[in-house]
Amino acid sequence: MGAMAFFAGLLLFVMGMGKWQETGSPWWLWGSLAFLLLVVVTALTSRPGGKG
Repeated sequence: MGAMAFFAGLLLFVMGMGKWQETGSPWWLWGSLAFLLLVVVTALTSRPGGKG
């Protein structure tokens, strides 16, 4: 995962949290937290250079 993709994921997380504060809907909160977890796990498991 490149640095641009990681920061794009963080931006989407922040936008989701802002939407949660606007609407108060728990779906935005849990969806944003799940997305952040997915971005972090993907960033930790991906290795530069790929396989081989």
